[in-house]
Amino acid sequence: MRKKALHSAFELFTILLIYIKLNLKAILEYKFDRTFITIAIFCREMISVVVMFLILVRFVHIKDWGYNELFFLYSFLFLSYSAFVLLFSGMRDFPGVIYAGEFDRYLTRPLGLLYQIIASRLDLSAALGHGIVGIILFVNTAFSVGIIWNARNIAYYIITILSGAVIQASIFMFANCFSFWTVKTENLRNMIFFSARRFSGYPISFYPGIIQKLLIFVIPFSFVNYFPAQYFLNKSDMNLFWDGFLYLPPLIAVIMFALVYAFWKCGVRHYSSTGTSM
Repeated sequence: MRKKALHSAFELFTILLIYIKLNLKAILEYKFDRTFITIAIFCREMISVVVMFLILVRFVHIKDWGYNELFFLYSFLFLSYSAFVLLFSGMRDFPGVIYAGEFDRYLTRPLGLLYQIIASRLDLSAALGHGIVGIILFVNTAFSVGIIWNARNIAYYIITILSGAVIQASIFMFANCFSFWTVKTENLRNMIFFSARRFSGYPISFYPGIIQKLLIFVIPFSFVNYFPAQYFLNKSDMNLFWDGFLYLPPLIAVIMFALVYAFWKCGVRHYSSTGTSM
C-alpha cells in the first residue's frame, strides 16, 4: 500500500502556491491565445444572456418574476461556476488525467491524490470569462431588486457562491469518478451537469414536481442559485418549499463533497493504469 508523507498545513499551502505560480507561467506563456479564449468564453455566454433578455423583455413578469430578478438568479450560476473552474478545474479535467496516464505519476508522489488533482490545474481564462458575465449581471440587478446589502447579506452571498462552487465541483467529480472504470466519461458528465444547469437558469417553481425534486434531492442545483436568490428576493413561489432550504447550501456542499470523496477513494482502489503515461 502506498504510504503518504505527512505535511503540515503550512507546507501544503506553500506547495499550492508553487503549483499556482507554475500554472500562471504556463498560462502567460501564450498571452494572446489565453486572452482570446477568455473573450470567446465571455462572448459565448453573453450571447445566451442577450437571447434570454430579448425573450424576457417582451414580458413584464413571468409567474411574478421580473427579468431583473431572473438575471439576479442567473448571476449565481455564472459567479459560482467561475469560482468552481478557478478553484477546482482539476476536478473538471480529471478524465483527461486518467486517459493520458498522468494519474500514474500522482500515485508515486508523497502528496494526497485529490490535493494534487486540485492543485495541478488552473483555468484562469474560463474563470474570467464566466466571472465577468456574472459580475455584469450582478451589478445590473443586485441594486434594482430591493436588496439591502448589509454585512449579513454580503456574508450570505459570499458563502453561497463558494458553496455553489463546491456543489458543482462535487457533481463534476461524481461523474468523473467513473473514469476509474471506463476511462472516458465526458458524455456522462455533460448529461448530468449541463442538463441540470440549463434547468437552473430559471426558478425551479416553473417546472413540474419531478424536476423540482430532481434539482433539490438528486442533482441539487437549486442550492446553487434558486434558494440563495430566494433568500434575497423572497418571491411568493418560495411557499412551495421548506424555508429551511434557504440556509442549507453550505451543508449540502459539505455533504456532497464528503460523499463524492468516499466514491473517489473507492475508485482509486479499483484503478488500473491505462498504460499511456509518458
